[in-house]
Amino acid sequence: MRDSADSGDYGVTRRGKKRGKFYDDESVYAKRDRHLPRLESEDANDETDGLPEGDRWSTWDQSTPTERGPRPHPKWLVTDLAAVDTELGILKTGKEADVYLLRRHVPGTDRSCLLAAKRYRDAEHRLFHRDAGYLEGRRVRESRVNRATASRSAFGKQMIAGQWAGAEFTALCRLHSARLPVPYPVQITGTEVLLEFIGDSGGTAAPRLAETRPGEKLLASLWEQFTGALDMLARHGLAHGDLSPYNLLVHNGRLVIIDLPQVVDVIAHPAGRDFLVRDARNVATWFAARGLPAADPDALASRVTEQAGLA
Repeated sequence: MRDSADSGDYGVTRRGKKRGKFYDDESVYAKRDRHLPRLESEDANDETDGLPEGDRWSTWDQSTPTERGPRPHPKWLVTDLAAVDTELGILKTGKEADVYLLRRHVPGTDRSCLLAAKRYRDAEHRLFHRDAGYLEGRRVRESRVNRATASRSAFGKQMIAGQWAGAEFTALCRLHSARLPVPYPVQITGTEVLLEFIGDSGGTAAPRLAETRPGEKLLASLWEQFTGALDMLARHGLAHGDLSPYNLLVHNGRLVIIDLPQVVDVIAHPAGRDFLVRDARNVATWFAARGLPAADPDALASRVTEQAGLA
């Protein structure tokens, strides 16, 4: 959620360095730099240019225009190259990725925003327990990449991580542009996806739907929001693929869909209809268990398959 203050690898771009010639003779550097103050060895190797531990320069300039969220960028988003990303803690751990809370701010000003940094794990610590079914059809042109992902080699797992991160970012851009209730996708850098933080200005994340106990009026409102979003997804030919009350957030009465790396094209995927029906029934069952008369899992499943042209 946008902050009240207006509100990989994760390489750091150094500031203030000029491009120039490279010399094999070290004496050239010695002569050129003899009037500069000597740096202690620990400073010379400081990859954050003196920033406190846990901070990094904003990665905005490390992403290309196609690796940034839809334009116009929201006013609350800090895009200054002088901004610093400060890691505040972990929001969520998962089998494929962990989500961290960042504050991106411009030192010496009141410009800041809170971001959620979703980082897909490296090849040694990753467990893609669902990838076989979801990645079907996500083939790339390079045959060696396809072979590696099929064999789950270390290189293949790295490629899978990139596919998951890229798939989520692409899906979020598409859905946000279509005005579905998803976090604004800020940027993607390697296997890190930066997202709008859904929560309050103090850094408290919005609760999952499964963690809420809404009253009758709010329950009915959330149901209307959910079914409207599911209908829109279906009309775009998509299914979330793993939708449940645990990846729907509730913030100030607003329902927000999260966790979309496994989004499924229901027309192209051989099991597309099954994913769509499962999404509908999983969440409708939660609403029905809370006594909402309108929440009929079978009726909703039939409705969204019709919306997707699969009836």
